[in-house]
Amino acid sequence: MSTHEHDDIIDAAVRILLEEDRCLTVGFSPDGISLRFPTTRKLAEHLGIPHYYVLPRFGEMERDGLIRRAERVGISTTAAGTERLLAVMAERHGDRAEEVLGAGVLRALEIRAAQASSSSEE
Repeated sequence: MSTHEHDDIIDAAVRILLEEDRCLTVGFSPDGISLRFPTTRKLAEHLGIPHYYVLPRFGEMERDGLIRRAERVGISTTAAGTERLLAVMAERHGDRAEEVLGAGVLRALEIRAAQASSSSEE
């Protein structure tokens, strides 16, 4: 599956983060930036589908290298997932993202995510 095939779930996550939570939880590591992803239950509720329909999609996203799941810790994006989430955020929700995060913070996250992604490809 291509990473763009997950854009419906990523878009739902972005809408939850910007509209409901109105914040992003960001983690920094030598591997790049990770963003805390909404829970499977919250995404299912937002999408109006049963929770068990979201679980296989998360498995696919994990297999495609976009997210990582850790029991009792939660779900966060990988470097590739962060880059994709920020791209969807900018393309579809740019004004709202700037309102919630501020233009400088959003741009700094995009730059750092792109740097991490390009260094992981080398």
